[in-house]
Amino acid sequence: MQVLAQMTPNLLIQGGTLLHPLTGDAHRADLRIRDGVITEIRRDITGSGEQVLDIKGRMVSPGWIDMHVHLREPGEEHKETVETGCRAAAFGGFTAVACMPNTTPPVDTRESVHSLIKRAEALPVDVHPIACVSRGRAGKELSEMAELAAAGAVAFSDDGSPVQDGSLMRRALEYARALDKPIINHMEAMELGPKGHINEGQVSTRLGLTPIPTFSEESMLARDLMLAELTGGHLHVAHVSTARSTDMIREAKSRGIRVTAEACTHHFSLTDEIVEHSGFDAQTKMHPPLRTAADVEAIRAGFVDGTLDAICTDHAPHAPFEKEVDFVAAPFGIIGLETAWGLTGRYLIAPQYLSVARAVYSLCVAPRVILGLDVPALEPGATANLTIFDATTNWTFEARHIHSKSRNTPFVGTDMIGRAWAIYNKGQLVEHEP
Repeated sequence: MQVLAQMTPNLLIQGGTLLHPLTGDAHRADLRIRDGVITEIRRDITGSGEQVLDIKGRMVSPGWIDMHVHLREPGEEHKETVETGCRAAAFGGFTAVACMPNTTPPVDTRESVHSLIKRAEALPVDVHPIACVSRGRAGKELSEMAELAAAGAVAFSDDGSPVQDGSLMRRALEYARALDKPIINHMEAMELGPKGHINEGQVSTRLGLTPIPTFSEESMLARDLMLAELTGGHLHVAHVSTARSTDMIREAKSRGIRVTAEACTHHFSLTDEIVEHSGFDAQTKMHPPLRTAADVEAIRAGFVDGTLDAICTDHAPHAPFEKEVDFVAAPFGIIGLETAWGLTGRYLIAPQYLSVARAVYSLCVAPRVILGLDVPALEPGATANLTIFDATTNWTFEARHIHSKSRNTPFVGTDMIGRAWAIYNKGQLVEHEP
């Protein structure tokens, strides 16, 4: 399986259905691009020398964004780089990613933000850095948030190192409010589930593994929701994994607290039982851990009623030698960019939790609104930033579909529904071979 990228400033896309996720409108039309800009949208456009892409039976939407990705650069390039992470993103249908700052060194300086943006300039996938809440992600003192925002940081997070100090979190929300940026926290009170490896419940009891209780997530979330209410700051909840967390966010939204939330594809697709069924396969170890069937159902319902805003992956690459060890010794995390749409189609669209338009909204519009980014437009005069996809193709995810530098995923051999077929961004067309 190859991803074929080429500079294509002039392109005619024929035979597709244009989907506008803001309105839900979908209609059959061709789309002409000149010098990377949409110049014409109507039925039956005749070619005039540009490359023609026939996408009959497929859809076109504004380009998707994954707002929770780990690119591992700088410091852990053996796992992933900006280039390889963007390659995986393109295969998954994403024209943009927002990358977390838990690199070595962390993204806590103007220079480190600039470096990430610079490295992606020539790539067909936009990279939007998320910078640290605290200096060095140490949780002791705030980073230079205004300077980082001016450099291009779209949000602030110490992801992987939850902000344990409530006073620091309060000040972070106050500063972020002045900057109109969200604070993204990994919700986990570390003292309540230290050194755990799996969700606390029947499976952890049977397997004898040190558990991570749901209330370690929920207690931190309760604190941060109260701080968001106090400060008026924008709290964004990373990778929601429990039913109670979903309920708490729903109630907070009903009270007007400025909170948004995301959930990962694996948290609405798998339960903790896969750890047992897989024979302690370290590819099923992630953080937050996989929870119960009731939690999975609650997350799906959270997308239905808008409690959960964005679909993301928490794409977390690890080298084979790091994952091919005992379950307890293995690091947390899986890759997810390549499987995001296929899992969304199988577990949210096909069972009719979400329409195609609503699912695309959660992958395209909601993340950009949260991060304060412009949503690409499907109209003449707009810069072409597009994802070409369908929501019906049945296919099996295989190792050959992995474009990340790492290969840590439990989804090899999994049946998917819906495929991303191409992206177009920055004048570049990236097609996927069947």
